[in-house]
Amino acid sequence: MTETLKKLIAGGEGLTVEFKRCENGLTNSVFETVSAFSNRYGGYLILGVDDDGGILGVNSKDASNIKKNFAHTLNNPQRFAPALFVTLEDAEIDGKLVLWAHIPFASQIVMFAGKIYDRAEDGGMDITRNSEIVAHIHRRKVSEYSERKIFPYVSGKDLELERLMPKVRRLAQSRFDDHPWVSMTDMEILRSAGLYQDDFETGKSGFNLAGILLFGREETIRSCTANYLTDAICRRENIDRYDDRLIVRTNLIDAYTQLLDFIAKHTLDKFFLIDDQSVSVRSKIAREIVSNSLVHREYTSAFPAKVIIERDRIVTENWNLTRNPGRIDPNSFTPYPKNPILANFFINIGRADALGSGVRNLLKYTKIYSGGEPELIEGDVFRTFVPLGLSRKS
Repeated sequence: MTETLKKLIAGGEGLTVEFKRCENGLTNSVFETVSAFSNRYGGYLILGVDDDGGILGVNSKDASNIKKNFAHTLNNPQRFAPALFVTLEDAEIDGKLVLWAHIPFASQIVMFAGKIYDRAEDGGMDITRNSEIVAHIHRRKVSEYSERKIFPYVSGKDLELERLMPKVRRLAQSRFDDHPWVSMTDMEILRSAGLYQDDFETGKSGFNLAGILLFGREETIRSCTANYLTDAICRRENIDRYDDRLIVRTNLIDAYTQLLDFIAKHTLDKFFLIDDQSVSVRSKIAREIVSNSLVHREYTSAFPAKVIIERDRIVTENWNLTRNPGRIDPNSFTPYPKNPILANFFINIGRADALGSGVRNLLKYTKIYSGGEPELIEGDVFRTFVPLGLSRKS
């Protein structure tokens, strides 16, 4: 990533690149840029760099607090609406510490400190009072993301909040001890996560498809998106038959666990010493496969998602709104969020990482596990092939 950052810095600031000095701390302009990127096309935020591209570096003694304050502010519903989950990463350029983050394009209008920012060539601008631009941004987001469709007649009784919310709080707290969701009410969490929203154009309010997929009862999910299911198959020898099968129609929180268990049932676990810790690499691979299959797919399609365990590999298929058709190069691809609300929620509860890191993690752990490399092919159907070597269960 260091070489990519060098190229971005050499190219200067623009519509999708912004530099900030931030040698010792963060300023509000950093968060205004995050809001603007989220509302326009996304972009790269690079700290420790002057406006003209000079590498100043971030004070290493302040870096930890800067990263912590950045994450906490984006997750503070009093500052950001909806809350975002983006983390700053380290890079060393010319012997100096630089912090950076890729800010994804959000599927909702993102507000910072009660204001809406948009991105122009020379920086961010406050468009809160410009109703025409705000409406244009809203229409663009709605047209691209089906997860934002509002179902105004769905109510709390159609969801499994009482059972699932305590689990969500535990998972969020395991990610961050002081995660703000721990002390929020159910509705505050739902609004903060963008699962209950207001439509600026129609005036409708209610749970959106993302919220229903995460918390809905099976009959509620089936009513809102009739074709949703994930077909998990274990097929070792005969491609025309299967040894085991699991059809998952439940909410995404439970579906994640069921699919992990299915992969664990039919593959061998392997532990490797990574950073002086014994790590279940199979679990790391399964996490990336399942979270990608559940989060990055088009739920309005009748195409059933599949997780297929074969003799020497795992194959996944899911319907996709294609952005860059063809084979994905993990070392040079530009991540694009398919369902930002769902992705952000999974990141908050520790079931996914920052946008783009999942592909790199899958590459890293597959090499450790089997010595091979995963293949990811983007098309109308997004396919992933993960080699297992000779590590299957007999």
